[in-house]
Amino acid sequence: QTCALPISVRYERITDAVGSTPLVGVDALLPDAARAAGVHLWAKIEFFGPTGSIKDRTAKALIESLERDGRLGPGVRLIEPTSGNTGAALAMHAAARGIPITLVMPANATEERRQMLRAFGAEIVDSPADLGSNGAVELARTMAAKDPNYVLPDQYANRANPDMHESTTGPEILADLPEVDVVVAGLGTGGTAT
Repeated sequence: QTCALPISVRYERITDAVGSTPLVGVDALLPDAARAAGVHLWAKIEFFGPTGSIKDRTAKALIESLERDGRLGPGVRLIEPTSGNTGAALAMHAAARGIPITLVMPANATEERRQMLRAFGAEIVDSPADLGSNGAVELARTMAAKDPNYVLPDQYANRANPDMHESTTGPEILADLPEVDVVVAGLGTGGTAT
């Protein structure tokens, strides 16, 4: 079955372009035996989001939860540990709202990721490379605890992360593909799978 995408879609803000991504059949990636058995493979095309990953949804949910809780206001600066994708999405959402953001990432993160974060106006603080993502989490939490102007969205512990996928990603998959036998997802924070 084919579906023609609309010629034009208009959004007031870049942050409104999050979600409602298409499913695309990718049966060509299946082994011959699976295709012969009638297996079909679909991919949710999250790279259609503003920063190119499913983390656009996560970032939108995190910032909206902070707004609902009244935690954003004058003098506030977001701070978040990241290895890249959530940081890029948070930086984009923060820039769209005029909120400054500091992202803490391992010192060995790629220059391409750093360039994307800086393009959205993020300040980058390096954590020790040998401590990986856990070191970035620890440093960001320490910095937030020491400075009351920092607000930590906390992608790892904020319930808004999995709730966003429960209210958008899951229902979108079921609306487009009512019969699903298996879902495969990569894990970062675990929010999508949760």
